[in-house]
Amino acid sequence: MLDFWFNLPTLALFAVLAVTYALIGTIIHLVTFRSPLRAASSSLTGVAPQIFAMVGLMFGLLTGFLAADIADRNRQAARAVAAEAHALADIRTLSIASVSDMTSIRAALQEYLRSVIQDEWTRMSEFGRHAQTDAAYVHLLREVADPKISEQSGSVVHAALLRAVSEVGRERSQRIAISTDPSNTIKWTTVLVLGVITLTAIGLVHVERPRAQITAMSLFIAAMVVALGLMAMQEWPFTGSLQVKPVPLQELFSIMMQSSPR
Repeated sequence: MLDFWFNLPTLALFAVLAVTYALIGTIIHLVTFRSPLRAASSSLTGVAPQIFAMVGLMFGLLTGFLAADIADRNRQAARAVAAEAHALADIRTLSIASVSDMTSIRAALQEYLRSVIQDEWTRMSEFGRHAQTDAAYVHLLREVADPKISEQSGSVVHAALLRAVSEVGRERSQRIAISTDPSNTIKWTTVLVLGVITLTAIGLVHVERPRAQITAMSLFIAAMVVALGLMAMQEWPFTGSLQVKPVPLQELFSIMMQSSPR
């Protein structure tokens, strides 16, 4: 359910959040002022405003922790993409600077980049690794692991190439792990439920003043929709309008396409 919400277009994402909490606020208001339970709710007059402060503090703290987790995961995602592109650029540079012909390595590198950008990237958050990209990486690793490279270009160059390919695999695994990480689901559920409890606390504090209750709940809902909506837009680092994009990989692929023989 949360995954479906996170993947909605921006306006729909905010709309679902606003409508849901507005509906909950409306129910709270109707129950306290316009239902047969009016007499029972009137008996709650005198609930101290501090109850809202306590619940609101818990909601604010957990929201802050969740926002920090989301921001940190997005930073890790951006670093993983940049590091993967950097390692791939190192392979290309070494293959060009080497005294031996490494055209096959550059061809395998170009195919890997093409597969990441066209095959894996758009489906990564849903399916994780792509089989064709796996095959392209294995092919690149096989080309770099050829023992003839040590004989023709030296063991230092060969070791550097192997380290770079290993780093590519490590950063790719990190990128995929981040894209499929469901660890924030429980935190999101807790924050959304606490939002309902906080809204209920506002209703109880203003149980004797209908207009004040509506105003207070409306302001809280507006603030919550803005905060949680912006956070939800960034929940999946590689999807949505605020996603981490494969710009470093695309730039390297464009350079290789321009320099490849036609």
